[in-house]
Amino acid sequence: MTQTTKTVTLDTPIQRGEQTIATIELRKPDSGSLRGVTLTDVLQMDVNALITVLPRLSTPALTKPELMQMDPADLLQLGGEVAGFLLPKSAQVDAFPAA
Repeated sequence: MTQTTKTVTLDTPIQRGEQTIATIELRKPDSGSLRGVTLTDVLQMDVNALITVLPRLSTPALTKPELMQMDPADLLQLGGEVAGFLLPKSAQVDAFPAA
């Protein structure tokens, strides 16, 4: 069964005013959420593509300035989850075999 959301715990939490954001929930994108980027750029975790797409998929919704200042390790984690959402079911089984 394919998950439609993933929760990512950030290595470096984001400070937004008084609020500290330590976890981000990502939802599986629909085609409209991917407008303005190429799928290959998202799959290759191109920084500009991720900065465009992640605000549309994240709860709480991340802003472009927050993403631009994010710890690269956290951006990599988020990008990996988004790329995983884009794989067909057959590739997910091959890429993530059952333990």
